[in-house]
Amino acid sequence: MSVADAAAADGYVAFRYHDFRLHCAARFIYGVALSSQAVAVGWYIYSVTHSPFALGIAGLSTFLPSAVLSLFTGHVADTYNRRIILTSAFCVAGLASLALLSIAWFGIEDVRAIYACVVMGGMARAFANPAAQSLTPNLVPKENFANAITWYTSAWSASRIIGPSLGGFLYIAGPVAPFAMTCVLIATAAVFVFFIRNPGPPRKGAGPVNWATLSAGLRFIYSRKVILGGISLDLFGVLFGGATAMLPAIAQDTLHTGPWGLGLLRSSPAVGAILMGAFLAHNAIKRRAGAKMLTAVACYGLATIGFGLSHNIFLSMALLAMVGASDQISVIVRHTIVQSETPDEMRGRVSAVNSIFVSGSSDLGEFESGVTAAWWGVVASIVFGGAATVGFALAWAKLFPELRDRDKLVERV
Repeated sequence: MSVADAAAADGYVAFRYHDFRLHCAARFIYGVALSSQAVAVGWYIYSVTHSPFALGIAGLSTFLPSAVLSLFTGHVADTYNRRIILTSAFCVAGLASLALLSIAWFGIEDVRAIYACVVMGGMARAFANPAAQSLTPNLVPKENFANAITWYTSAWSASRIIGPSLGGFLYIAGPVAPFAMTCVLIATAAVFVFFIRNPGPPRKGAGPVNWATLSAGLRFIYSRKVILGGISLDLFGVLFGGATAMLPAIAQDTLHTGPWGLGLLRSSPAVGAILMGAFLAHNAIKRRAGAKMLTAVACYGLATIGFGLSHNIFLSMALLAMVGASDQISVIVRHTIVQSETPDEMRGRVSAVNSIFVSGSSDLGEFESGVTAAWWGVVASIVFGGAATVGFALAWAKLFPELRDRDKLVERV
């Protein structure tokens, strides 16, 4: 076996690189902070308003900054030092968390103040996501892309195991505790990123900012049907299949549990995701990658339907774990294809569009869930979303044969 083959067979090969270890650790810490904060924000808002629609507005408040700024933030990630962008974005996110801490400390019940902080955090994420995603391939050789992306996404999933549970348990002592912890964690993540030594080739600095440069990522994605199919499928799947926004209502009104139960529910998808990620790190997808992604999205929808119909917390946790495991397959396939087929000078803009399609759709999906829950009820909203996701997976298999027939994750090394 050659050295290259031995490295490829090593499930931990990405961790041989110092900068990737820092980047992955920062991703994990930042994810713990955001997911624990999401539990605290959701519980705080629902405790004040008892309104599923108010929960949906929180998702919309996170989504709007990304939607408005995405093309610009992608251009920034391709123009300036990605390490500095990411560090600065983490600092802004820390300030937003500090503001939430102040709201909790003074017992402010005006949800408009909370939404303002969420918008500020959304702006930070709008800059952080394309910088972080486009930085990852710069830290390992191309033959290790799939392994690095598997662990990077698994770090995010692992953070969503610890973060929601930690946030839920800390909330038992009141809302101040989880928000205080969030501030400390985000500051730590910023320090880790700051000490990355080799963040890739030098950026060219300020350049022309016009529609041609800003929209280059959109044009590139449209020209690559396998990429367009992958990220658009995730857009509609997460938009309609995401049930996490309704978890505070499910925890209180259906499962009759408290903040600790909400934390367990929010952690369950991540449990499935991290287990699947660890499995795929040692058993990489080698053939029929596109078909496996489509199957995973359909399974995601079916598990969501089951969750919506469940009245048992343990069954609900198991179904949410299936949701997370299915999503992890889709995420790894999509991210690996996008990053391996995008030139480095385009990665920021493509990643920004990808973030809108994926992360943004998650936030917008929370708003959609809030609206449909207000119309039809929480359970009907979740079941409808899961059924729609299955339908999209079947439709995309017909609409995007390039994705359906994609064999290997990385076609060329």
